Amino acid sequence: MSQGVGAGDSAAIGVVGAGAWGTALAQTLASDGRAVLLWAREAELVDQINTERRNALFLPSATLHPTIRATGDLAELAALPVLLVVTPAQHLASVLGAMGRKGGDLVLCAKGIEAGTGRLMADVARDVAPDAEIAVLSGPTFAHEVAAGLPTAITLACAGGEAQWQRLSAAIARPTFRPYYSDDVTGAEIGGAVKNVLAIACGVVDGLQLGQNARAALISRGFAEMQRFGMAMGAQAETLSGLSGLGDLVLTCSSTSSRNFSLGKALGGGTSAAAALADRATVAEGAFTAPVLADLARSKGISMPIVEAVAALLDGRMPAREVVAHLLSRPLRAENPLG
Repeated sequence: MSQGVGAGDSAAIGVVGAGAWGTALAQTLASDGRAVLLWAREAELVDQINTERRNALFLPSATLHPTIRATGDLAELAALPVLLVVTPAQHLASVLGAMGRKGGDLVLCAKGIEAGTGRLMADVARDVAPDAEIAVLSGPTFAHEVAAGLPTAITLACAGGEAQWQRLSAAIARPTFRPYYSDDVTGAEIGGAVKNVLAIACGVVDGLQLGQNARAALISRGFAEMQRFGMAMGAQAETLSGLSGLGDLVLTCSSTSSRNFSLGKALGGGTSAAAALADRATVAEGAFTAPVLADLARSKGISMPIVEAVAALLDGRMPAREVVAHLLSRPLRAENPLG
């Protein structure tokens, strides 16, 4: 078994971003002895991963496999044939630009919409790395469970169709990490981005102690918003109803293991948005996505009242109880997810 990976090792997989999710992906990819090169921005984290086999800041529960090697040099990853890109959505363009990658497979694992441009991550990647083949990995995944080897199923949406799927599924699939094929990159991305915002709303419900009935109603009506937005953007209904849409929504709206749910719970408990966001070492992507998503929906005439409410809460326009009261006072209507 290899004890490391060099930049010239074409059998290696690269993971760009050593947060909890990036480290968990590196851990599962290395579980069969595959060499994995993991990029981290922080020099002290690179050293800790390589010398102590742990990531105390982002994934303290895992003892990392010996075939994972960390690096702070993006150039080391640029030539690897398969890269999983797990940097926060708002930094994707700058990281890919600094890497200067030509060709190969880019598997996008961040879930969000770029602030300022409204671009999905695949669009960002295509603009910065036009020669790369784009895929999106998304679905119901908590990093600590994936790192522990617990069973996980995800969507692997391939812009390059079945030929790309054959390459990537062989590289990524593991006995307890099961990808399902899709060619709907847009749907996989929208499911992941929208569910982060809805998870904040469900956290608010929990923080306000409004009960399980309210949470179930919010998940159902939130899924209707996801469907309306996704279909208007060209997503397939099957994708939104699958692992990267409904599946991810149910998971992240139900547990404090979700960063977005935890943020919402803090807001519902009375913490201000500024204080809740300032006190976080990890990124709750929904906080960046909510205002961008609300603006996009408004510009396209798509009704997304829950998303609007989360955006209003995050920018201080409404406190949590007023947001809930506003949603409850909306006019009664027929239940039509696409209307």
